[in-house]
Amino acid sequence: MAFSRDGLYQVGPGGSSPRLWMYSSTDAFSTIRAADYFLPAINEISLNDCLLVVSATGGTPVVTLTYCNANDGTTIDVVDGNTVSATDT
Repeated sequence: MAFSRDGLYQVGPGGSSPRLWMYSSTDAFSTIRAADYFLPAINEISLNDCLLVVSATGGTPVVTLTYCNANDGTTIDVVDGNTVSATDT
């Protein structure tokens, strides 16, 4: 699949500090993690912005905290991030 602008929302205000984004997609995180996945939002997501990604929403969703580690205006990339998990008690 591909990036969908409908799934991207800025959570925190802008300014000089990194912003926080939510992104939801039926894509697997391994797809979302690929370089230039967020290319359509390259002018919105800045270097060091944090993203809370809810992926694979068509099945068992996975929540991953990641950040933008590259944005030179031509290419954009995010790190592998950390999967958020909970223990069912």
